[in-house]
Amino acid sequence: MGIGRFVYTPILPGMMKDLHLTPADAGWIASANYLGYLIGALAAAGGWAHGRERLLMFVSFAASAALAGLMGLNETMAAFLVIRFLAGLASAFVMVFMSSIVFSHLAEAGRGDLQALHFGGVGLGIAASSALLAILVTAHSGWAAGWLWSGAISVAGLLLVASLAGSATPANGVDGPEPALPKDRSLTKMILAYGLFGFGYVVTATFLVAIVRQGGGGRVFEAAVWMVTGLAGFPSIWLWQRFSVRVGLYAAYAVSCLVEVVGVTASVVVKGFTGPLLAGVLLGGTFIAITALGLQAGRQLAPRAPRRIFAVMTAAFGLGQIVGPVAAGLLAQASGNYVLASAMAAAALLVSGVIAWTAAPKSP
Repeated sequence: MGIGRFVYTPILPGMMKDLHLTPADAGWIASANYLGYLIGALAAAGGWAHGRERLLMFVSFAASAALAGLMGLNETMAAFLVIRFLAGLASAFVMVFMSSIVFSHLAEAGRGDLQALHFGGVGLGIAASSALLAILVTAHSGWAAGWLWSGAISVAGLLLVASLAGSATPANGVDGPEPALPKDRSLTKMILAYGLFGFGYVVTATFLVAIVRQGGGGRVFEAAVWMVTGLAGFPSIWLWQRFSVRVGLYAAYAVSCLVEVVGVTASVVVKGFTGPLLAGVLLGGTFIAITALGLQAGRQLAPRAPRRIFAVMTAAFGLGQIVGPVAAGLLAQASGNYVLASAMAAAALLVSGVIAWTAAPKSP
């Protein structure tokens, strides 16, 4: 998933240069992927797939690998939009079905503490894709090679997962139709906060390496920044979960949003190597964790409708993800840099954190 969803970021500057893509074009391609992810997550959250999770997970994993390779064999906007849309669908299916399988085994073993390790894999995928790009840079390979090799690494990952996944399928956590979501002010606030987070994080997650390219950092430094982002993401959920135990779930969400605001701002304000590296550490160290904290808060506020709240939270997050790259790309194209786009993202993250802070249920 880390490769399938996020390898676009380090490959993007090369595509923009060689194919003469504008920031707006790049934003539309990213949003197509997130639209696919939104639709896939909503579809996968339903009960139709019960008993087929393992098969659907493997088919989607194979599709993600194939679609990554296909990106390297095309050069038109229409093809990029369709391929990245389908890749988003595949990524969502892998996320939902693999997580349901893994979490059912963890629950049976009484090892819920390992959920953070599972989500940390996205960070490892980001780090792996940056290492790949660093190797390709030294070999003077073009952007297409990045996609082709990403597909090859994903196939290797599929074979490894197939050897580890076993044959068990998860137990159905919810029998029968779930009740409607409660009409609760705190729940409404968290859904809104989660949508704003999706809008805010995705701007830097999409354009960080392009920002480095515009600043003249060099292709090796671009790969290094993205690797730092991934490595920071790997332990982030475990660290933020421990922090949430001390200060509370909603406070942890709010503080992590504020930390990410610093990273997003640093990407365009702090000059030299320091700004992008700081942005990579703070973005990677928060965005996966905020995703988990937000879903955790939603489940806490709607415990009798876990699938329904997952779908609604994902819809809000997905809408933010879809709008963010387009708005940022248009702003960057109009202004000639990513300062205004990053300021817009930082503002959205700040508001998300404040809303989440006020969403904490009052003690009776």
